[in-house]
Amino acid sequence: MYRLLLLGLLVLLAGLQYRMWFGEANVSQVSALELEIRGQTVKNDKLLLRNHQLEAEVIDLRKGLTAIEERARSELGMVKPDETFYQLIDNSRQ
Repeated sequence: MYRLLLLGLLVLLAGLQYRMWFGEANVSQVSALELEIRGQTVKNDKLLLRNHQLEAEVIDLRKGLTAIEERARSELGMVKPDETFYQLIDNSRQ
């Protein structure tokens, strides 16, 4: 009687071990998904930081003219009417 019970428990244990290692959602798949989640979390953190920077830039552009003027000067090369623009050329590169 005890041998039959022991045999039944061993078969049950073997069945559960099979499902854990080779069945659906096995150990290797779970570890691969955890690794993928970690990678996606890193990507999300980088994108969140970029979004915060862009949000701060938008707020700065909405509030002050200084940021707009700085952007116009650096990206568009604009100067004020009473300013003189000097362009320095580096001759050492020739």
